[in-house]
Amino acid sequence: MGVDFHLKFYAKDRPTAERIARKTYARVEALNAIFSDYHPASELNRLCQKPQGHPVKVSRDLFEILQRAQILARETDGAFDITAGPMIRLWRTARKQQKLPSPVALAAVKNRVGYKKIRLNSRNRTVTLLAANMQLDLGGIAKGFAVDEAMKTLKANCIHRAFVAASGDMLTSGPPIGHEGWRVLIRNVDQFGNVYPRTVHLNHQALSTSGDTEQFVLINGQRYSHIVDPRTGYGLTHRIQVTVVSKASVKSDSHATAISVLGHKAGLTFAKRKELQTLILDLKNENPRITQSLYWRLW
Repeated sequence: MGVDFHLKFYAKDRPTAERIARKTYARVEALNAIFSDYHPASELNRLCQKPQGHPVKVSRDLFEILQRAQILARETDGAFDITAGPMIRLWRTARKQQKLPSPVALAAVKNRVGYKKIRLNSRNRTVTLLAANMQLDLGGIAKGFAVDEAMKTLKANCIHRAFVAASGDMLTSGPPIGHEGWRVLIRNVDQFGNVYPRTVHLNHQALSTSGDTEQFVLINGQRYSHIVDPRTGYGLTHRIQVTVVSKASVKSDSHATAISVLGHKAGLTFAKRKELQTLILDLKNENPRITQSLYWRLW
C-alpha cells in the first residue's frame, strides 16, 4: 500500500513475538495483494480489467472494503470516491511535472469516474463496474482496513497490549505496562497562533491524520495537496489537516480523508452528524486555528 507498517506489542518472549509478527505482516501482505492499485496482478486491478457491466465475484475482504467505501461516498455526496483513480493518476503526473492537468485530459477521464458507477450485490458478493476502463483507488481507506486486520491477528494470538501504525493511521489495544495509553504526538495551536506538537494517549482507539501539510506541490504560485478532490480532479487547496479518533482504523482513515475534501465548514457539519471525534487544523490564513468537533474528547 506504499507505506511502512509498524508493530509494537508485548509478548512472553522474543521467539513468540517474532512468530506473531510474521503472521501479522503476512496478513498485511495478503491484503496488499488484494487492494494495491500499483500491483498489476492485484485483485483490485483484475476487477478493473473486467468488461463493463459484467458482475464479478470478489473476495470477502475486497467486497467489505468496497461496501464501506460506497457507504461513505453516498454520505459525502462523492467527496469520498474510490472511482477517482483516473483523476488521481493524472494528478500524480501533474505533481511530477509541476503542471496542472489540462481541461481536455480531465474531460477525457470524467466519464470513468463516479461512485454511482459501481453496483454491489451483497447476496452474491459480486461487483459490477458500469463504465469502461474504470480504475478504483483505495488509497483513502485501505491502510486503515489493513491496520484493523493486523490488530485482529495480534488479538487472535493473545496479544492484548499493542500499537499498529501505517503512515498517519494508527490503532491501539491495551496500553503499555504502567502507562495510561500509547503516546502519540498531534499538532496543536496555542493562543498566539503557533503550531506545536501535543501529546495524547490512545487506549483501545484508532487515530488517523489526513491533509496537505507534508505532501504538496506548488504550481503557478498555488499550493496543491496530494489529496485529489474527486469532484474536480484537482488537488485540494484549502490547506487543512484533519485528525479523527474512533474505535476502528478503517473508519478514522476514510473519514479523515473525506473531511479533508469537504473542507472546514462542511467537514465539521459532517463530523457532527456522524458523531466523530474530529480535530481540524486550518493553515490557510496567516494565523493558524484549530477547531474541535462537538465529540472531541482527548484533551
